[in-house]
Amino acid sequence: MTVENWKAAWAQLIAPGSPYEVVTPVDGGPRAFRNAAPDLLSALDAGRAHGEREFLVWEEQRLTFAEFFARVDRLAAQLRTRFGVRKGDRVAIAMRNQPAWLVAFVAAVASGAIVVPLNSWGQREELLHGLEDSGAALLLCDAPRLALLEQDLEALDLRVVAVDAPQQNARVSDYERLLAEPVELLPPPAFEPDDPLLILYTSGTTSKPKGVLSTHRAVCQALAAFEFQGAFAAMSSPTRIQAIMASGFAPTTLMAVPLFHVSGLHAQFLVALRGGRRLVLMYKWDAERALDLIERERCTQFNGAPAMMQQLLASPRFAGEATASLFGLGLGGAAANPGLLAQLTGVKPNAIGGAGYGMTESNGVAAAIGGDQFVYKPATVGWPLPIVEVRIGDTPDAPQAPDREGQIWLRSPTLMSRYWGQPAATAEVLQDGWLATGDVGCVDEEGFLRITDRLKDLINRAGEKVAAAEVEACASGLDGVIEAAAFAVPDERMGEAVALVARVREGSGVDELALHAHIAAHLAAFKVPEHILLSAAELPRNASGKLLKSALREDFLRRFLN
Repeated sequence: MTVENWKAAWAQLIAPGSPYEVVTPVDGGPRAFRNAAPDLLSALDAGRAHGEREFLVWEEQRLTFAEFFARVDRLAAQLRTRFGVRKGDRVAIAMRNQPAWLVAFVAAVASGAIVVPLNSWGQREELLHGLEDSGAALLLCDAPRLALLEQDLEALDLRVVAVDAPQQNARVSDYERLLAEPVELLPPPAFEPDDPLLILYTSGTTSKPKGVLSTHRAVCQALAAFEFQGAFAAMSSPTRIQAIMASGFAPTTLMAVPLFHVSGLHAQFLVALRGGRRLVLMYKWDAERALDLIERERCTQFNGAPAMMQQLLASPRFAGEATASLFGLGLGGAAANPGLLAQLTGVKPNAIGGAGYGMTESNGVAAAIGGDQFVYKPATVGWPLPIVEVRIGDTPDAPQAPDREGQIWLRSPTLMSRYWGQPAATAEVLQDGWLATGDVGCVDEEGFLRITDRLKDLINRAGEKVAAAEVEACASGLDGVIEAAAFAVPDERMGEAVALVARVREGSGVDELALHAHIAAHLAAFKVPEHILLSAAELPRNASGKLLKSALREDFLRRFLN
């Protein structure tokens, strides 16, 4: 298909009468999907229609859709009667991926709460920050998180429902015992589209995590956007879809990304619950264990950070029978290097590969690409979704021409309402309905969005701006380099110098001189790193797969420039 064919399919999907019809409000607000659910509970109730089909697989536990919703209903009734949860109360969740997390989330929504998923990878201080900042009155957690916080429950005046609670008392109740108790089911409270629903915390790579508050409308529009992208990928890549249909495998997603980020919560869990897709949950990421599960459960879809995909590709099993059922491969959370994309398409030429661009503040929605489009322009993140307006420039009022780089601004009904309790930080990024993403990019003549850097990742070398992402992409193009991170370090002569840390494959023969020569052969002299450090170990990343450059930079400065 050509770009014109893709545009025609897009127009057909959003036209009047279509399930994905897009309308522009008379008040001049952002475009929206006419048929998106008005509140999240209504959106998720669609999942009840899937009845006795299998929904969740986790270790030895298996739940059908009906069994899942039965647990949701009992827990929601307990939250309201035993714990007194009322509309607008904050209910936090802190546990690793397991069925109880998913049940807890939907039950908290059904109780009328504002749900606060916390980083289960975090230590006590990060968990405490989320609980105190949000003002949560109730926490649903697992035993390891309870162990971190048990000395703080009194000071926080916090009640807890814990999975496998080691002991119960006035503050701690056991999750399974609550579900087993007889309880009168209650009708859910009434919701309005602009009621607050969700506080998700930013990854905190540059500062203390901020609570991103979103409404029912914002999350429901985001779910409709993800579903639209699935429909568009199917229409624009018919040959690939036919191969999936002919395989006979039931749509099954291996879910290894954490549920406390939009990529796991929205794009995988909530979309699967609505659409009848089976989920195989991983408690903790391990590439060989992932391949075991893909083979055993005949998983058809895997979405993960580039680092996770790289580890799967590194296994000789990936190109064999273990992944015979795997037709969908999605990348998100961080930019993928060209070498990884080439490997993916080489090993799985008929797969529907894809990538997305979004952030917590936009509920994961901005642009997406998949299937034939992904093969056509894999270095982009695709077209902005139909309810998203994109402008490039210093301000949204003065947009740049095509192919000119600048800050990316977004306008969409999926944007957050505000940062919880931080009006000044909110005012910095939300301007007249536009979100300043902090990302640098451009839109090409065919409408494809390309992300070129983060504003804070621009290195100022004697007045010349060096994009860290460009240096990283170049370094990753050398065979043997698995991943790379570029950042600024102080330099007396230049103000800032370019430093690079690269992870190399053992036995590849790549050394500092070879990597320096490779970059020098491809980039302008001022972009070539003055300092290069090679590592055999994985570079540090947060839970959403983003490189922790601050940690790399601090370690680099401590070791080499002190």
